[in-house]
Amino acid sequence: NYTAKGNLVGVVTNGTAVLGLGDIGPLAAKPVMEGKAVLFKKFADLDCFDIELKSPSVDSFIEAVAALEPTFGGINLEDIKAPDCFVIEKTLRERMNIPVFHDDQHGTAIISGAAFLNAVELTERDISKVKVVFCGGGAASISCARFWLKLGLKIENCVMTDRFGVIDPSRPEPINEFQQEFAIKAKSWHKTKPKTLAEAMVGADVFMGCSVGNVVTEDMLKAMAPNPIVFAMANPDPEIAYEKAIKARSDMIFATGRSDYPNQVNNVLGYPFIFRGA
Repeated sequence: NYTAKGNLVGVVTNGTAVLGLGDIGPLAAKPVMEGKAVLFKKFADLDCFDIELKSPSVDSFIEAVAALEPTFGGINLEDIKAPDCFVIEKTLRERMNIPVFHDDQHGTAIISGAAFLNAVELTERDISKVKVVFCGGGAASISCARFWLKLGLKIENCVMTDRFGVIDPSRPEPINEFQQEFAIKAKSWHKTKPKTLAEAMVGADVFMGCSVGNVVTEDMLKAMAPNPIVFAMANPDPEIAYEKAIKARSDMIFATGRSDYPNQVNNVLGYPFIFRGA
């Protein structure tokens, strides 16, 4: 009641999954975390400290953050690789008596879900029949997929890819327990099981990108269904550049995570206010 704790957020990372840049480490992640602190203050008037931990292991990270509880009113976990981020958030929420929120999961899911519902309505689609390719097998992509399923998307109409291609139990590359939820099922809209992102995109209604820049080509967009919905949300470079995308398809709803192009779909539109509520 008599301190600043109730208005103070800790933005904490180990820099293992900085969006669009990957595992660049805690020091290189600091500019992004300082930016988050500014956004919290600007949009939700929350005071914020950015904390970059040299804690690559799950256990050491959990212990470091749990020990900070007396200082903060809430913890915003940021840019931590999957599957570590799922374990870290679950454990800290159980141990701590303040809100612990992994922005890459929840903020991204909520804002992309709102954009998805709007785009489905604008293109006059039935959400239960919409075919979606999720590009990226990390925290943001998995959390978006989970949330979109709650909104009415069907699991049999989802294909998820990572840097090795389509997430499929039969492939030689490893699949973690969280990706397993979205490993391609026998039934999909493809006549044969796709193995690559390009194959998965054929006939898709929606592309949902939470991966890295420049992994999508004009030909991939041309192979999608009529009036496709494309969310290229990797930052700072989208999965396909805005200029290339709009040249490839004139019938497309195209969004990026950037504020300098039309249709920004980015967790910054929600997470400061979500955290204020928490």
